[in-house]
Amino acid sequence: MSAQPEHTPIPSYAPAPGAPAELLARLRADRRAAQWVPAFEREWAAALEESRRSFSLGGLYAVVQDWQGRLAHAPAVDAFVASGYDDSDTVDMAELRGRRR
Repeated sequence: MSAQPEHTPIPSYAPAPGAPAELLARLRADRRAAQWVPAFEREWAAALEESRRSFSLGGLYAVVQDWQGRLAHAPAVDAFVASGYDDSDTVDMAELRGRRR
């Protein structure tokens, strides 16, 4: 018998050192920049402060990964909104996945 798990966990990756700056530039170029840039900067500052206290980069990586995901999925969200589908019965995803803080 093996003590190995039946599945292989998906490791989280470490973003490149320049990823936050590149991400911020992409956010500033987006049409949602007025809302997204301040939100990113708040989340980044909070994660940076937590990183200083905990000596862990995990929070910083999570902020970068979350925002990369938002940018990647923004065109699909725009298409959905433009389609006119009724989304009044949706569930808040933050409740489902648990907000990282």
